[in-house]
Amino acid sequence: MNPSPNRRPLRRGLAATVSLALAAAGTVVAVAFAPAAAAAGVPAPSPVGISGRGATVPFKEQEAEYAATNGTLIGPDRLYGHLPSEASGRQAVTLDATGEYVEFTLTAPANAMSFRYSLPDNSAGTGRDASLDLKINGTQLKSVPVTSKYGWYYGGYPFNNNPGDTNPHHFYDETRTLLGSTLPAGTKVRLQVSSTSASPSFTIDLADFEQVGVPVGKPSGALDVVGDFGADPTGAADSTAKIQAAVDAGKAQGRTVYIPQGTFQVRDHIVVDQVTLAGAGPWYSVLTGRDPVNRSKAVGVYGKYASQGGSRNVTLKNFAILGDIRERVDDDQVNAIGGALSDSTVDNVWMQHTKCGAWMDGPMDNFTIKNSRILDQTADGVNFHMGVTNSTVTNTFVRNTGDDGLAMWAENIPNVRNKFTFNTVILPILANNIVTYGGKDITLSDNVMADTVTNGGGLHVANRYPGVNSGQGTAVSGTTTAARNTLIRTGNSDYNWQFGVGAVWFSGLNEPLDATIDITDSEILDSSYAAIMNIEGATKGLHFENVRIDGAGTYALQIQATGTASFTNVTATHIAQSNPIHNCVGPGFVITRGSGNSGWYADPPACTGNWPAPQWTNGGVPGGGTTPPADPPTDPPTDPPTDPTVNLARNRPVTETSHTDVYPASKAVDSNADTYWESANNAFPQSVTVDLGSARAVKRVVLKLPPATAWATRTQTLAVLGSTDNSAFTTLKPSAGYTFNPSSGNTVTIGLTGTATRYLRLTFTGNTGWPAGQLSELEAYTG
Repeated sequence: MNPSPNRRPLRRGLAATVSLALAAAGTVVAVAFAPAAAAAGVPAPSPVGISGRGATVPFKEQEAEYAATNGTLIGPDRLYGHLPSEASGRQAVTLDATGEYVEFTLTAPANAMSFRYSLPDNSAGTGRDASLDLKINGTQLKSVPVTSKYGWYYGGYPFNNNPGDTNPHHFYDETRTLLGSTLPAGTKVRLQVSSTSASPSFTIDLADFEQVGVPVGKPSGALDVVGDFGADPTGAADSTAKIQAAVDAGKAQGRTVYIPQGTFQVRDHIVVDQVTLAGAGPWYSVLTGRDPVNRSKAVGVYGKYASQGGSRNVTLKNFAILGDIRERVDDDQVNAIGGALSDSTVDNVWMQHTKCGAWMDGPMDNFTIKNSRILDQTADGVNFHMGVTNSTVTNTFVRNTGDDGLAMWAENIPNVRNKFTFNTVILPILANNIVTYGGKDITLSDNVMADTVTNGGGLHVANRYPGVNSGQGTAVSGTTTAARNTLIRTGNSDYNWQFGVGAVWFSGLNEPLDATIDITDSEILDSSYAAIMNIEGATKGLHFENVRIDGAGTYALQIQATGTASFTNVTATHIAQSNPIHNCVGPGFVITRGSGNSGWYADPPACTGNWPAPQWTNGGVPGGGTTPPADPPTDPPTDPPTDPTVNLARNRPVTETSHTDVYPASKAVDSNADTYWESANNAFPQSVTVDLGSARAVKRVVLKLPPATAWATRTQTLAVLGSTDNSAFTTLKPSAGYTFNPSSGNTVTIGLTGTATRYLRLTFTGNTGWPAGQLSELEAYTG
C-alpha cells in the first residue's frame, strides 16, 4: 500500500544553507533553513545542529528535497497516514523509475553515511527487500540493501502487520554504510535506482554523513569475547552463551569485557552486573539477532530486574545493538537495554530495530544514557518506568520511535529528580517527543523536538496513565523545569479526538496537575496546531517566561480545562487564527500577565463550535499539504488509541458504593468475564461508576456476568446515568429490568442516544438471583 501524497516534479536543488536568528526574549538561537531554490522543497527549519540546543551529533545532515534529483518531491504534508507526514520537515523525494536519483554534495569530509528512506509494503505485510546504487562522483561504489520489513504498521494500538487493515503508518527506516575511504568536501554522493523489479518506488528523506574514527582497541587487561571466549564475529553462530560467559568472568575478575570488530549473533539477553562491556565503536562492534523459534527472545543487554535485586556499577559503551523486531508486542522484553541498572552508564551505544531503545524498570538510581543514537523503534525510545531516580538521558539523538521519544512514567513508585537534557528527538510516530507522566522535581531542558506525527505533542507534562496519582506519591510534584528548549513542527492531530494537540501540553486526566511547572527561555516554532494546550483536568502552577511562539496552525493557547498560568515576556507571531486563544472554560482558567507579552492574549477569547483547519507554515512562510476537515470538538478518550468498536471502559478508574469480600469494582473493567464486582448484600441501591477519561458520545453499553452455567438466569433492575463532572448526573436510560441468561452468554446490551458522558454510572435496585448488584464486565462504546 502506498499513500497518495501531493507530488510535484523536482529537477534540481542546491545544497546550501542559510540561518535565521530566532530571538526568544532573552535568548537567540540559530536554526538552519534550506535554501529557497526554484522547484526545491519548501524551506523548513532543521532540528539538527542548533547551537547550544539538542544533541551534538557527529554527522552533517542533508535533506533530499534540497539535493539534486530527477525524482518527484512529495509534501509538505502533515496528515497522518500520508507518506510525507513522517518525513523530516514533512517533505521527501520519491524515485519510481530506473535511473532516478538523489545526489548530495558533501559539505565536510566523510567516510560513512546513513540515509532514511521508505519502500512500499508487500501484499503479505512482511515487507520487501531491494537495493539502491551508491555512486561517488558518478562512479558506482556499491549497492546498498534497503527493506520495508521494519516499517508499515496498521490498525489500532498496538497495531499489526496486516495491509488489509486501516491506518497505515511507520513508513520509514534507516540504513548505514561505510564509504571505503574519506571523501573530501564537494564530493557528489548519489543514491540511484537500478531496477524497480524488487520495489516499484524508493522514497528518500535525508542522508547523514560523518567521519567515523578508527576502531577503539582492546583496553589493557580486558577479556576478549572472541579471543578468550570464542564468540563468532561473523555472525554465523549463536554467540549468546559465550558473551554471557565473558561478562560473568569480567564481573568475577573485575576486568573490562571487550567486543572487537564484528557482527555477533545474540538471541537472548546478556545480563550485566558490576562490569564494563565495551566495543570498538558502534560502526564496528555489533550485537544483533533473535531466537528463530521463540520470537519473544531477542538481543538485548539487561540489568537484573529489580525483583532480583537489580544491577549496579555497569558501563556499556562503544557498540551497537541492531535488533530484528518487526512488530509491537508490549509484553515482549525485546528492548536494546532493560532491567534495573543503578550507578550505571550507557555511552555511545547505537540502538536500532528493537522494541524500545531502553525501557528501565525500577526501583533504580543514578543511571545515565549519553552520547547515543536511538533509531527506528516499534515503541518508546527511552522510558524511565516505575521508581527511577536521579537518572539522565543527555546528548542523545532519537528518531522514528513508534511511541514517545523520551518518556518517564512513575507507575506506582515515584520517579524523582530525573533529567532529559541536550537531546534531539525527531519524528515519534505516535505520542510525544518528550514527556513525563508524573514525577517529582523533573528537568526537561536544552532539548530539540521536531515533527510530531500524531496523538501527541512536542513536550508533555501529565498526570495520566495507570499508577500516576498523589496517593502513591507518583503524581507531578515539586518543580518541573523545562528551560531552553526548541520545538519545531510539534503537536499534531489526534485521530481519536479529531482535534489538534498542542506543541506544549498538559493533562490532569488522573487528577489535577498541582505543582510548579516552569517553561522558560524557549522557542515554539511552526506548531502544527496550538502552541500551548491544557486538557483533561485542572492544571495549576504553570509559569511561562521568555518564550517565543513563531507560527501556530491554529491558536497560541488552547484551553480545555481549568487552571492557572502566568506569562512574562511571552511573544507570539504568525498565529493562524485572528483570536489567538481558544477557551471555553471561561474564568475557570486564570491568566496572570507580567511584562513583555505580545501577540497571544485576547479578551474575550474564542469559543467556537468547530475546530478550525490548521494553516501550516515553515518559519512563517505558508507551506502546503491538504488540510483536514474541521470537525466539531469532542473530548478525548485516553491512550491507548481507540475506535468506535473499542471498549472505552476497559481498565479505566472505577468507583463503587460498596463491595463484598474480594469482589471490588475494578473487576468489572478488567476485561475478564470470569471475575466480577459484587456490592454489599441486602443494601440496595448500589452503584458502580467508571471514568472514561473524558466526555464521549456513548451509544452502547454491554453488561456481563460470568458465563459459567453455575450462574443461573437472573434479572437485575438498574438505571444508566452519565455526567461530565462526576457531580451532576443525568439519566441516560431509566431504571428497568435486564435479564442475564447463561444460554446467551450472560450478556445484556443497552442502547443509548450518544449523550456526551465522561462518568458512566450504573445504579442497581434489584436482583432476582442474589440480593446485591453484580457485574463481571461493564463495557462502553461510541458505536
